[in-house]
Amino acid sequence: MAKVAKPADLRVKTEDELATQLLDLKREQFNLRFQRATGQTEGTGRSREVRREIARIKTIVHSKKRAASAAAHSRAASAADQSRAASAATQS
Repeated sequence: MAKVAKPADLRVKTEDELATQLLDLKREQFNLRFQRATGQTEGTGRSREVRREIARIKTIVHSKKRAASAAAHSRAASAADQSRAASAATQS
């Protein structure tokens, strides 16, 4: 049974590492689903852990994208404010 990663450990990973881990977990989820369908599954709790781990990773990836978008938006707004202030100063 694989160890469940904590959110703090996932936040320090890059988006590429998270994407790789997400792909591995989706493959594992598929295999577990296939085993359950054929009656070969041993531990039913692992599918729940995998599903929650996928949700954790997706949440962190989404929050990183939102943070990057917000940072870019605030930089653009700051630049626009500076250009407005400069044009107002030249018009006075």
